[in-house]
Amino acid sequence: MIDPTTPVRESGWRRFWSRGGWWRSLLAVVAYYAIYQLVPLVLIGPFMGGVHDPALKILMGTALPIALGCVVLVVFALSLGWLRDLFGPQPIRGRGWMWIAVVVTLTFNVLHFVTIDYGKAGAGIVTAWLVAGVFIGIAEETLTRGIVVSLMRKAGYREISVALVSAVLFAALHAGNLFAGQSLLATLIQLLYTFAFGICMYLALRVTGSLVWPILLHATTDPSIFLQTLYPAQGPLAAIAALGNIVVIATGLVLMIFIRGAVASDVSSTGQDRGVLAG
Repeated sequence: MIDPTTPVRESGWRRFWSRGGWWRSLLAVVAYYAIYQLVPLVLIGPFMGGVHDPALKILMGTALPIALGCVVLVVFALSLGWLRDLFGPQPIRGRGWMWIAVVVTLTFNVLHFVTIDYGKAGAGIVTAWLVAGVFIGIAEETLTRGIVVSLMRKAGYREISVALVSAVLFAALHAGNLFAGQSLLATLIQLLYTFAFGICMYLALRVTGSLVWPILLHATTDPSIFLQTLYPAQGPLAAIAALGNIVVIATGLVLMIFIRGAVASDVSSTGQDRGVLAG
């Protein structure tokens, strides 16, 4: 008969990731990015030549690879027994001022959506981008505000370092656009925006206490920006909506100065962390 008080020995796989740290965070992001790039090349690319419908191209070329990335991330989290922790309550509370990041992001997402020429875009393309947005939100937030944040906290880093590393790695995911033909200037601006947006999503994670809300915010951000950029409606609101990226950059860069606190990690023999507010 097994004594229930006997510590359960972890596998080497779980022990490795349970130690956390910035370089394991980097390793997780690099592995995800490699898989994300490989899937379209091997599994989807050969079929894209015969696809001519724009909406189907978005679904196959954008949504499907990221959807498969979501599956990989879920399997990874399950293999470590982290899925419940990632989507459970946060071990450190947010502060009232952090709602600024949520309000700014949500306000401009709404402005983007209401200044889209839906007649020109068409129902198929709008639907395709909305579906893609859901998978983008799940994948990128689970990876950077879920797995990376957890890895950083397990290593005992203070929350300012947690926020910065998760935002830097999130921005780095978009650096590959330079090799896809995007200009250097546009890529640098995108990296600045995605870093600041990453800070805003970290603050959304803190103040809402759940990874679900950054996922939903992110899921509405990408399709609203893409559709409004490609199919802008005429009117004064469109000019205000166009300021969204600048305002998000300013919000993220300013608010990160005020991030404080730390999660003290007490790793038990079962590998479970008991986070407490500190600092």
